Amino acid sequence: MTGDHQTLALLLFSVFVAITLAITTWVSRKRRGSAEEFYAGGRLFSPMENGFAIAGDYMSAASFLGISGLIALFGYDGLLYSVGFLVAWLVVLFLVAELVRNCGRFTLADVVAARMRERPVRIATGTSSVTVSVLYLVAQMVGAGTLVALLLGGKGEAAQAWTVIGVGALMVIYVSLGGMRATTWIQIVKSVLLLGGTVALTVLVLLRFDGDFDRLLLTAAERSGHGAAFLAPGLKYGGDWTARLDFISLGLALVLGTAGLPHILSRFFTVPTARAARRSVVWAIGLIGGFYLMTIVLGFGAAAIVGPEAVRGSNAAGNTAVPLLALDLGGGADSTGGTVLFAVVAAIAFATILAVVAGITLSSSASVAHDLYASLRRRHAKPRSEVAVARVAAVGIGVIAIALGLLARDLNVAFLVGLAFAVAASANLPVLLYSLFWRDFTTRGAVWAVHGGLFPAVVLVVLSPVVSGSPESLFPGVDFQYFPLQNPGLVSIPLGFVAGWLGTVTSAEVPDEAKHAETEVRSLTGAGAV
Repeated sequence: MTGDHQTLALLLFSVFVAITLAITTWVSRKRRGSAEEFYAGGRLFSPMENGFAIAGDYMSAASFLGISGLIALFGYDGLLYSVGFLVAWLVVLFLVAELVRNCGRFTLADVVAARMRERPVRIATGTSSVTVSVLYLVAQMVGAGTLVALLLGGKGEAAQAWTVIGVGALMVIYVSLGGMRATTWIQIVKSVLLLGGTVALTVLVLLRFDGDFDRLLLTAAERSGHGAAFLAPGLKYGGDWTARLDFISLGLALVLGTAGLPHILSRFFTVPTARAARRSVVWAIGLIGGFYLMTIVLGFGAAAIVGPEAVRGSNAAGNTAVPLLALDLGGGADSTGGTVLFAVVAAIAFATILAVVAGITLSSSASVAHDLYASLRRRHAKPRSEVAVARVAAVGIGVIAIALGLLARDLNVAFLVGLAFAVAASANLPVLLYSLFWRDFTTRGAVWAVHGGLFPAVVLVVLSPVVSGSPESLFPGVDFQYFPLQNPGLVSIPLGFVAGWLGTVTSAEVPDEAKHAETEVRSLTGAGAV
């Protein structure tokens, strides 16, 4: 990239960082110390504000960069990520949002522990939430390392490493100083920037083809080298039965995983009522739905205008398709328009990464402090000390995410997020649904549901082609691949539900009917909700 690109991109990055740090500083001076303030922003956000924040949490680097790259490389099969990510919100709207807001206080464990023995349930769900959050953070760190470094012209490992470290340091500052209130406003600003940039690029792509979407698709298919197969299912997931099963596994993970993501569930506690939580989801669905429709145009636009070979040449996983598209739409590498548009997209990508990592870090540090720490040292865990532990936990989680992000820097970010969704759907969703809807569910069933989904999902990922056995693996030089699918959801999600059922029916514990009745009334009416 030229010096103009780098200078302008750096300037825009700096402006966004300055704005977000100013927001964090302003919030940190207003209220400090309260657990409700740190974890839930005082529950003062309106449905519209929370809807924009949810969209900001959800529309990650995987959405903006990874999905568009996959569509540019694989056509129809890449588009399936957009469909899966969007359809998942119907599960959240109809089964989760209101009930979680009524039953919980800060985390997933609050919902489950309402009718169980608290300590084992909090330890299990807290561990699972941190695992899911770290996996999701790795995807964002990969986006930071491989994309931002490339956009700034630094292709060496040192540039990538310093980029990841810088993003990690900023996310720790956001969470430690500003808590949920600062994180929410950062996500709202990021949502507006991302949606504005995506609308502008979509309009420019359609104008390039005079509004003829058919011509856009035909041109993309022609430049792809695959012809009509580019617009049909099977280019990525139709080669053999293993690939087809991998597609089914991915679809299950995407559709069911959103309802188990800790940083999404925590957003429902930032509004005052369950009705506001439901309206937040409606706002989020509208924003997210429009965004994913536009990623389809951007993906096929990158294939038609830039070409899959150029995209793959810049980044093998396709993560730079949108910036390259912006460069071409603006007039090319040597034009002022191309330089400006490229730098704006680079800045939006950076804003996307920063906002999402802040939300995930906050939810995972809340799980460490509110669930794990408070369970192990319940008598000594006062609200103020919990917040202090959460701030320390944010630093530790940031360090882990940075290390894993450097290790996985050559993988597609949308694919990495798919793994996080698989673990969330396997470990968190079964225990959440059983707790809300099964009268006879017991503490053993809850613990078994979490572990029965979490450990198989993690083990299957370790034994999959993602980690070893192929040139694209994390460790291409070794081979301990025994599980053929890249996404474990097809196996691990049913195991989570079966384990929860088995733990319950083999438990000697007598279900507390009074607690279940209380939870049921509270979840459906909001009576007694915090």
